[in-house]
Amino acid sequence: MITLEGVGRTFTVGHVPVAALADVSLAVGPGEYVSVMGPSGSGKSTLLNVLGLLDRPTTGRYLLDGKDVTGLSDEAQADVRLHRFGFVFQFFHLVARMTAAENVALPLTLAGVPPPERARRVAEALARYDLSDRVHHRPDQLSGGQRQRVAIARATVMEPDVILADEPTGNLDRASGQAVVDILERLNAEGVGLIVVTHDPDIGGRARRSIRMADGRVVADEARTGGA
Repeated sequence: MITLEGVGRTFTVGHVPVAALADVSLAVGPGEYVSVMGPSGSGKSTLLNVLGLLDRPTTGRYLLDGKDVTGLSDEAQADVRLHRFGFVFQFFHLVARMTAAENVALPLTLAGVPPPERARRVAEALARYDLSDRVHHRPDQLSGGQRQRVAIARATVMEPDVILADEPTGNLDRASGQAVVDILERLNAEGVGLIVVTHDPDIGGRARRSIRMADGRVVADEARTGGA
């Protein structure tokens, strides 16, 4: 489903070009569970941003279901992003002034889903992650684990093909982090693709495929027989 061909991403720091990604080529099939690991600055998050159409490669091509999405307009990329990908971040990225329900409803609002259908789907998403009693709570009234569950509800309410998770347990205690991993793996078992950037070798080792990066390059890409 996802194919990168010779993808590079260069940023300019001052007047100096810095290659965050260099000649990355890989393919990820439907429903795969992939971890992306490597030291800080290795290009993991940049790779995830390119995969999720949050950033554009400087060189190379990105094919989604065989279609080149590299040169799509910002509006067209946003539409693909809205319908095909769900995002889960380390720091949740919830809108502080909005309730849990309002945060989860955001993608549905952007997609033009009518209010009655929107309300039904938001209620179902929050119930699925044991948040029905937190519908009207703002993020500052929630625990870290609850915030991440709201973020997952928001990421999945549009029924995406792939969840892209950037250090999803990095801001949580171990028990809350394990609960989040369990949720993400359950979604993967239901057929949703899962690509997780992590520093945690225990989490990385649960994936059925592990990609390791260094200096903006893929230096290892291994299938794991012992993954979740």
